[in-house]
Amino acid sequence: MAAKILVVDDEELIVKGIKFNLTQDKMEVDCAYDGQQAIEMAKQKQYDCILLDVMLPVFSGYEVCKQIREFSNMPIIMLTAKSEDSDKILGLEYGADDYITKPFNIMEVKARIKAVMRRNNTSGFVKESDYFNYGSLKMDRRNKLVTISGKNINLTAKEFDILDLLLSHPNTVYSREELLKIVWGDEYPGDVRTVDVHVRRLREKVEENPSNPKYVFTKWGAGYYFHD
Repeated sequence: MAAKILVVDDEELIVKGIKFNLTQDKMEVDCAYDGQQAIEMAKQKQYDCILLDVMLPVFSGYEVCKQIREFSNMPIIMLTAKSEDSDKILGLEYGADDYITKPFNIMEVKARIKAVMRRNNTSGFVKESDYFNYGSLKMDRRNKLVTISGKNINLTAKEFDILDLLLSHPNTVYSREELLKIVWGDEYPGDVRTVDVHVRRLREKVEENPSNPKYVFTKWGAGYYFHD
């Protein structure tokens, strides 16, 4: 089946160019030109990836990302004309999976889309079972679902993969560099602060008290681990 992509940008020429190039790769492309339209379309259809510009009418890309994360973990790549690290980290804080700085090469866009879809569908590590139970936490790896005390926890693709990796290898400490390589892949150009942002967001979702975790622990100066 063709990959379903939503392109969100208020510059029609950019949208037209991206759509043309993605359809050449047999992708199915929908387009939105403001934040409200993007949210409504994301509610109506499950996309394999959303290309989301930061500067949008009605709602900013950050707000759109935040609202989509309230009901879906579909991959989101932020498009931004800003190159400051703080802007990139802000996008990750709101739940984005990746970011591309304008002006960009369309080949980079295609590569990032394919990479984020691979990471969303398959992991770089071996899973011994499709299911994992630890106390009140239950993980369904096949369907990428996590529940705690019966309540569904809405994780992004990479938040899920970080938790999955740590739970699959209890008492093994993974450095930020190792997590970046395993979860994001060798081709990811970001830095280790990306891992810290995702771990912090993961803890906020799965830990009753993030400062006193039950699942994701920190080994100071070494990395992160799960202690069974």
